[in-house]
Amino acid sequence: MAYLTQETLENMGFAALGRNVRISEKASLYEPEKMSLGDHTRIDDFCVVSGRVVTGRNVHIAPLCLVAGGSLGITFGDFSGLAYGVKVFSQSDDYSGATLTNPTVPAAYKAEHKAPVSLGRHVIVGANAVIAPGVELGEGAAVGAGAVVLRSCAPWTILTGVPARPGKTRARDLLAQEQALLQAEAEAEDAAAKPRPSPPTS
Repeated sequence: MAYLTQETLENMGFAALGRNVRISEKASLYEPEKMSLGDHTRIDDFCVVSGRVVTGRNVHIAPLCLVAGGSLGITFGDFSGLAYGVKVFSQSDDYSGATLTNPTVPAAYKAEHKAPVSLGRHVIVGANAVIAPGVELGEGAAVGAGAVVLRSCAPWTILTGVPARPGKTRARDLLAQEQALLQAEAEAEDAAAKPRPSPPTS
């Protein structure tokens, strides 16, 4: 997978750009000035990301995902991620038939539902799942493949089905791994910052 160069990323005009951000050359980003991307964020091939989007550190958006932040936004907590083909929306047309729909119609003739979406730390969303406007997935929540999430859920909940419903509780062992990773990174940074001894002079 080929990623955009650091120079290209810096010239795109992001609201904020962390370290080691990787975005595929084949991804499409619209309104990057509304996006704040944290350290180690990665966006893969054929993703479409638009509007207000905020990512923490170590966020992964797998190929073929749609992240439609709109005006109210989608927030990804640290270590959260989307598997292949996930769709996340912060706004939606009214499907009842009471108003016109689709983006070619002036706003006065529509009744869009707009609400921010939040994926907490360590949230993972399975392939081809759909997240609706206004959903808040608590820390550590896991969404099964193909699920349609219409309601918010408590932390560490596993959601499956159409519409998605809570089932088992997800294990929290990964929190210890997070601390080990952060500690290793801190030690590596400390080692890199220490001055190297000068070579002996003859």
